Order: sequence, then C-alpha cells, then structure tokens
Amino acid sequence: MPTRSNATALVTELQRQMNHELAAAHAYTALAVWCYDRNLKGFARYFYKQSGEERVHAQKFIDFLHDRGLFPELSAVPGPKTKFKTLVEVARHARSMEQENTAGIERAYEAALKQKDYAAQVLLHWYIQEQVEEEAWCDEMVKRAESSTSEGGMQALDRHIERYLADRGHEGGEAED
Repeated sequence: MPTRSNATALVTELQRQMNHELAAAHAYTALAVWCYDRNLKGFARYFYKQSGEERVHAQKFIDFLHDRGLFPELSAVPGPKTKFKTLVEVARHARSMEQENTAGIERAYEAALKQKDYAAQVLLHWYIQEQVEEEAWCDEMVKRAESSTSEGGMQALDRHIERYLADRGHEGGEAED
C-alpha cells in the first residue's frame, strides 16, 4: 500500500468510496425524513438505521486508510434527493443508490486487484458481500411497495417493515464486522 506521498488509483478509489458512503448516509437520512413526514414511521426507522450503517461503512474505510498511514480526505457531501411522490419512488431510489454503491465498490476492488493489494482486496470482499444483501433487500422492498397499491396496504407494509427486516437479517443498528 502506498504512503502519503505515493497516492495511487487504489487510494483514489478508496477515498472516493469512503466519501460515497458518507453521501449515502446523508441520502438515507433524507429518505427517513420523507417517510416520517408521511407517517411511515417503520420505513423511517429503517432508513435511519441504513444511514447509521453507511456511516459505519465509511468509518471502516477511514480506519483502513489510517492503518495504512494515509490521511482520509473528506469531500463535500452533495445534497440528497428529497422530493418523492410515493413510497414506491422512495424504494426505487434506495435501490438505485445501492446499485451505484455496488458499482463503486467494484471499481475500488478492480483497482486493488490491479495493484495486487491483498489487504485492500480482503477489506473490499466484505463490502462486496454486503452489497449482495443490500441489493436483494432493496429489490424485495421495491416489490413489496409496488404490490401495496392502496393506502391501507401501504400502512400495513409500514407497520410490518421491522418484521420483514428481521426476517432478512436487517434487525438494524450497525453493520457487523
């Protein structure tokens, strides 16, 4: 792994992904606020938990960079999307966020492979597996939201979201190491 004075494409990718995770935390908070405002408190709790998980993901990158003698460079976090018409639109947006995150993790992993940085590859393996789970859950969330076409169906889905999360292994809180 390079030192402070020897930045590489891998370091650039790790820094970019660290900042992407922080932006995702901000974006998930925006989704939570939207849900809470519409009395979808189960979804709000879920998105707040996701926000916290994304901060934990960013911290893993920060710690990795520090452990390698590098300075984690934080960038400005863009304003998140806040205007949605329906919960289905919110769920689809969350899914697209996770798909973008997967693409970013894969770019970082490609850089680690190219540089033959085995420690970075091991770190990124954890993220790759995490993204499989996150995308699967988002696909399920979109399907469930799309099938809950009435106000009553949407409210029932919201009341049971935490049970669905528990069934999928997303009890909430921070990501496991």
